Amino acid sequence: MRILVTGSSGQIGTNLALRLTRDGHEVFGVDKRLNTWTDDFRYLLQDLSGHYPSFPGGIGGVEYPEVELVVHLAAHAKVHQLVRQPHRALENAIMTFNVLEFCRQKNLPIVFSSSREVYGDVHRFAEEEASEASADFAYTESTYSASKIAGEALIYSYARCYGLRYLVFRFSNVYGRYDNDLSRMVRVIPLFTHRLLHGKPITIYGGSDKMLDFTYIDDCVDGLARGVEALAADTVVNETINLAYGQGNTLVRAAELIAAELSIDPQIGFTPSLLGEVTHYVADIRKARDLLGWEPRVPLDDGVPRAVAWFREHPEHAADFVGDWVPQEADFKLAVS
Repeated sequence: MRILVTGSSGQIGTNLALRLTRDGHEVFGVDKRLNTWTDDFRYLLQDLSGHYPSFPGGIGGVEYPEVELVVHLAAHAKVHQLVRQPHRALENAIMTFNVLEFCRQKNLPIVFSSSREVYGDVHRFAEEEASEASADFAYTESTYSASKIAGEALIYSYARCYGLRYLVFRFSNVYGRYDNDLSRMVRVIPLFTHRLLHGKPITIYGGSDKMLDFTYIDDCVDGLARGVEALAADTVVNETINLAYGQGNTLVRAAELIAAELSIDPQIGFTPSLLGEVTHYVADIRKARDLLGWEPRVPLDDGVPRAVAWFREHPEHAADFVGDWVPQEADFKLAVS
């Protein structure tokens, strides 16, 4: 197939584009940033968040090559940045709207990247695992999660109004290859690795019991690639699916695994949760197994050594990360008695 991937210069976008290319597909990417990892697929530099009119050939009057399916990954994905700069949440919704209009006018199916953030945090403690049907949008934690909820709502409305065919994937803490550009996107695994390598302490916002579901990049991309094939073949259509490992790990455990790989005794401190943060999430992944025949293969104990080894082999991007972000009082969650 000929596939358009938005956000093609990011971690998931780059890995997915390379996987799809290896699978024999022709990939065309769109991103507002240069891809610093590879030049093995064509891509266009374009900001998709402009208020563009209707267009016959491509978003914003830019002519795209003919494609048969769209994977929409482009988004502002820094939760705390969107808390501080909420207009970026609106830009996320505008990007999704523009891509949907392109799909509507070209009659193209779409794979959309959502997030475990849509489940919120408050009610996660009441359930062992988060199934797709358990999302309660009344528990929106941040403007970032609101932007993903809005994106999902647009997808569902286009399906009902215009017959759009879609798959929505909710990701959870994807880590691994191509994730060490800390100046661009601060993810917890590479951030902890960077700090421990430089002899700095680690701060965990949310306490020692903060638990998340970490997903190794190869598992995430395999699920996406299966979804692309299934959607194109009309065997799995109009579904919302969790992609995660399906097992919770505390951030303390993640830090200890990284430190063990580096032969370092970690210094770990704890502070209250930041505004907009999810502090407990374990995904229910039965739907991905049942619909796509997908099975995650890389637990955190195996993924962290791979991620740390890759990080150490590619230090040039992390080297550009200067200083530390210091949260202000307004960034912390209000205490709930």
